[in-house]
Amino acid sequence: MQLPIVNHPDYVAKINDDNKFPIKKFGALAKHLLKTKVITKFHIPKECSIETMKTSHSIEYINQIKNKTLDIKLQKKIGFPINDSVVRRSFVATGGTVLASKLALDSKLACNTAGGSHHATFSYGAGYCVFNDVAVAANYLKNKGYAKKILILDLDVHQGNGNSEIFKNDKDVFTFSMHCASNYPAKKSKSDIDIELKENMEDKEYLDILNFNLKKLNKLNFDFVFYIAGVDVHYNDRLGKLKLSDEGIEKRDMLVIENNFIKKVPLCGVLGGGYNRDFDKLIELHSKLHKSCANFI
Repeated sequence: MQLPIVNHPDYVAKINDDNKFPIKKFGALAKHLLKTKVITKFHIPKECSIETMKTSHSIEYINQIKNKTLDIKLQKKIGFPINDSVVRRSFVATGGTVLASKLALDSKLACNTAGGSHHATFSYGAGYCVFNDVAVAANYLKNKGYAKKILILDLDVHQGNGNSEIFKNDKDVFTFSMHCASNYPAKKSKSDIDIELKENMEDKEYLDILNFNLKKLNKLNFDFVFYIAGVDVHYNDRLGKLKLSDEGIEKRDMLVIENNFIKKVPLCGVLGGGYNRDFDKLIELHSKLHKSCANFI
């Protein structure tokens, strides 16, 4: 049996060449996973339906994206031009996380090769996040009765403010964000648990803090986990401010995955952020999530 991995060619959207977001990483990651034989065939998602999307976003905002009528100031807040290709990508990538979450119910582990757009809130996008795919997928599982108590475990270097805002009044979805305190967004929201890290933290201290908190979270008995595996915690990341090594990121992923796998709790892994100065290194770091999950299948 192979690890179920979701990918779509349209994850690579057309944005300006001078955009700081490394959009080509999604295609490069897919090629890397095929080349290294982590996977032989991807699961292909469809666009997320508006019916599913509107559990987590206002219908007004969804239509502004769909019809490309979003105000230019709000487009700048996102960081992408809202063109046909970005609109398509936003709906397909969200559908990808919904599909990966459904696949995880059977196999206990599944991953998307995109996702983790955790700065998008109910009524607007921000920080390279158009729609909040994890929030949409979590609400999908809950509304279908596939999961009752969901954990969003966010280890991106930036706070998952979109998740904490969308689920602030929802007792069935627990938001955990472990991030660099001095990083984006400047104004943090309130997760169920926020772990704020000091700049330049290295592997040992980071992993000790994570291990301690995983033990605390285990006592809450979740029946589904979304893992946002941002690799912008790496020492060579342009937007990071932490100092984790390649090995530190690998140990982090293995710690999270094993922690849930031994309890037979389904886990859906999504990419999260990564802006490494070395593009090839960025692809290698993102692939650690999928390779680590594949070790347990």
